[in-house]
Amino acid sequence: MEGQVLKVLQEEYPEIDFTVSDTLVEDGVLDSLTITEIIGALSLEFEIQIPYEEIKEENFNSVSAMAGLVSRLQK
Repeated sequence: MEGQVLKVLQEEYPEIDFTVSDTLVEDGVLDSLTITEIIGALSLEFEIQIPYEEIKEENFNSVSAMAGLVSRLQK
């Protein structure tokens, strides 16, 4: 799942190196607007809805965290 999520992220945001950190939000690599756009991209690609309560830093700090979020929501 991480590979699939990383592929979507790299296609949408080629200027961002998502593998550089496990604290993308905390390090300022991702801002709130980018996170909102990522939510839309992941929702479309994986046919999921990300509930408001899942929109928190720890779910977007790394590719691994985003892949875990997608996996949880697909079940």
